[in-house]
Amino acid sequence: MKKLLKITGIIAASFLALMIIIALLTLLSMSLSGNRKAKKYKALAGQEAPELNIDGLSFRDLNKNGSLDSYEDHRQPYEARAGDLLSQMTLEEKAGQMFFPPVGMNKDGSVSEKRSFSDPSSLMSIGTYDLIFGKNISHFNIFMGTGKREMAEWYNSIQKLAERTRLGIPVTIASDPRNMYGQNILAGAFSGDFSLWPEPVGLAATGDSALVWQHADIARQEYLATGIRVALHPMADLATEPRWGRINGTFGEDAHMSAMFTAAYIRGFQGDSLGSWSVACMTKHFSGGGPQREGIDPHFPVALGQIYPGNNFEYHLIPFEAAFREGTAAIMPYYGVPVGQTGEDVGMGFNREIITGLLRNRYGYDGVVCTDWGLVTDNKVLGINILPARARGMEHATPEERMMKIINAGCDQLGGEMIPDMLVRLVQDGKITEARLDSSVVRLLRLKFILGLFDDPYVDVEHSVSIIGKPAFVKAGSLAQRKSVVLLKNSPSGSGMTLPLREGIKIYVMNIDPAVAAQYGTIVEKPGQADIALIRLRAPSQHLRGAGPLGRIFSSGDLDYKDKELKKILGIMARVPTVVDIYLDRPAVIPEISERAAGLMADFGAADDAVLDIVFGRFSPTGTLPFEMPSSMKAVRDQKEDLPYDSGDPLFRFGFGLRYE
Repeated sequence: MKKLLKITGIIAASFLALMIIIALLTLLSMSLSGNRKAKKYKALAGQEAPELNIDGLSFRDLNKNGSLDSYEDHRQPYEARAGDLLSQMTLEEKAGQMFFPPVGMNKDGSVSEKRSFSDPSSLMSIGTYDLIFGKNISHFNIFMGTGKREMAEWYNSIQKLAERTRLGIPVTIASDPRNMYGQNILAGAFSGDFSLWPEPVGLAATGDSALVWQHADIARQEYLATGIRVALHPMADLATEPRWGRINGTFGEDAHMSAMFTAAYIRGFQGDSLGSWSVACMTKHFSGGGPQREGIDPHFPVALGQIYPGNNFEYHLIPFEAAFREGTAAIMPYYGVPVGQTGEDVGMGFNREIITGLLRNRYGYDGVVCTDWGLVTDNKVLGINILPARARGMEHATPEERMMKIINAGCDQLGGEMIPDMLVRLVQDGKITEARLDSSVVRLLRLKFILGLFDDPYVDVEHSVSIIGKPAFVKAGSLAQRKSVVLLKNSPSGSGMTLPLREGIKIYVMNIDPAVAAQYGTIVEKPGQADIALIRLRAPSQHLRGAGPLGRIFSSGDLDYKDKELKKILGIMARVPTVVDIYLDRPAVIPEISERAAGLMADFGAADDAVLDIVFGRFSPTGTLPFEMPSSMKAVRDQKEDLPYDSGDPLFRFGFGLRYE
């Protein structure tokens, strides 16, 4: 048996080594190919835009023809400028505008010319030169970041490349949230030097729309400093299904509260109107992604559809209506299939009744509509399909059929895709008209003009360094973390209430940095040696079977702790009075923990010192729950996915939160 195990181990190790060698050879091959393409497209790059001086004013000669075109004239109306530029564009240049793929970024701030393990997002893309000069693409989203100086330098470099294209169309950079102190990667992209705040659901827990505006305004300033001009947020979805793995990005389950915070958020990013001072918001996920059957997110092929057993479809539109009133620059529909709500069961991005019928016609929305990422093609890394296309209801269609469906539905842009050549062929084959492309490209160009990108797309690197992570911004985010923490239980003790604790007492800590905790009390190694135990937990989650690698990132499955994990937690509680803080990226079912805890708190993205400040009374709790905490998994299963606060006899109700007397 030992010999068999040894042989099996050798085979497994050999197989792993072979896979690593194949991956390295594949990456080497791609790097060589990337170098060849970069060299090819560098040769095609034209000159930088000369400056024209007319009537005492300065203009950029973006098409390098020696005269001032309407689209180069900042005195002209946006519509006229967009129309003039459109008239000069080739079919290939128009098609390129309608794609929004990721782009890589080297750690030293230089332009990424090929795929690299140093930036995993580059593995899902191609070289920057290929994207800009080969595919005529000028919209990119970034995942990874680097230092603030390097990010600003990279941004200026990529704009300088765009300036050297035939028409000098500037680049638009977008990002998911970068300012969230979250334990869930989906709540915030890699934050780097940015100020850190609670996740959106934590902002909702503060109950303070002025604070939500402040967060967005500070994030806007940090985004502008690095050249990020489109925010792929806010999420106006509602947390009506507690098992959904994206609740941390929402403003909770109440539509009217979410509408108030969505409006404040957009106003903070865009200002009172869109302009050169703005970061444009792409509000998502129309028409509301919260009511997923059993909470299974439509990122995954095992999703069961977006359902409305409570006949509450209209309720989920309320936050989007607030976004329309605030003039959100763009809208992103979700992957989910609105089962039974339209004439065909296809995802929102493919659904003409949702995009043209509801969004365009009923609401009169004329902003940009960009699909969520990856509706047409699979995401492959080193030849391995890590994420199949999220073509819900269109799984058996060809990529060309999916693209036609999206364009005919009324979308302007395809998120995460970089295949303009396919769109060009569809036009050349007469399956899509060039006039249809024109209507979308004008919207996309108009937004670039409004944001001032054609007139001055560059950032001042020294100013960027002084703005990003500015001490006042960091302090504001840290304060918001404290304001978002919710006190759920405070048991009586011999001298009054358990919380706040007296500083200097002996404490046992779990999942807390001992160096931070030592600033509040004396750290001991075992629970039995402590006056009190302080433990931080994550809301329960299980790997979603059939979800693939991304399924390990999303929280999913049941909301209660299972036997082994629960036994460990309760074992500590049995030996010493215990204060528990739980990070809630979605609700948790914790009746046993709540019953035995001497003190119980919930956070939505907060540093150890933020939580301990409340535990030891340096800051008094003020947060309230933005969603219900169910009392059992049976109660969860009995809920209707589209209804708010309908859990039977919840452990803690929506809006619950204790204070110190």
